[in-house]
Amino acid sequence: MTAPPADPPVTALLSALPEEQYGLLDLLERRRPPVRHAGRDFVSGELAGRPVVLSLCGIGKVAAAATTAMLVERFGARRLVFTGVAGGLAPGVAVGDVVVASGFIQHDMDASPLFPRHEIPLYGRALFEADTQLAGALEHAAAAALARPEALCDAADRTRFGLHGARVHRGLLVSGDRFVSALFEAAELRASLPQALAVDMESAAVAQVCHDYAVPFAAVRTVSDRADDQAHVDFPAFVEVVASRYARAIVSRLFAAP
Repeated sequence: MTAPPADPPVTALLSALPEEQYGLLDLLERRRPPVRHAGRDFVSGELAGRPVVLSLCGIGKVAAAATTAMLVERFGARRLVFTGVAGGLAPGVAVGDVVVASGFIQHDMDASPLFPRHEIPLYGRALFEADTQLAGALEHAAAAALARPEALCDAADRTRFGLHGARVHRGLLVSGDRFVSALFEAAELRASLPQALAVDMESAAVAQVCHDYAVPFAAVRTVSDRADDQAHVDFPAFVEVVASRYARAIVSRLFAAP
């Protein structure tokens, strides 16, 4: 007797801010009422016939780690994708570009001299790698979505935010519990972690929890600023009118892929 086909795994789509998920809720098919748990709303449905659950974790590593554990334990997530924004660090990573992470480091972890700087105590590592297959699919989806960035943002918004095309980068994403908004802070990060493409406040914590649960994880971040003294300028507007549109287009293509 042939066994029935296995149900497709539940994919969790996680973001920090409501603006980062604008449009994603509208994509959901068979959307169910939100489930309130530990102060967070979890919305289940389907994308391209595949089960998904969306949630907002809030800002910071603790909130992100807690929400990730909830998604796995309570909502059965078997792979996880983070969408949001980040500050660009590496040369050539410009505002409006997209970074797909290949790995994650917590830039503010420092238990020295007991452990090397950035290493997570008792793990014997600083770097947590993204799932290769999921990150590759996310990179492909991002490249397809951004092939025509003018279709996502009108000319006025592109001029307003100084967008000149859009490139997809793949590499190291670093996270920490502070908003990097000064030129000297960005310079310090580039000096200590020269391979870092961008900085955020959640992804590396999610990666650590996904490692613990053996759940594939990948993250895509739209570069909202250069993590310098201009990082605060029009941030909410950028997230709403640029990053959220990128996220919707990228996620749509991710789930459209076979």
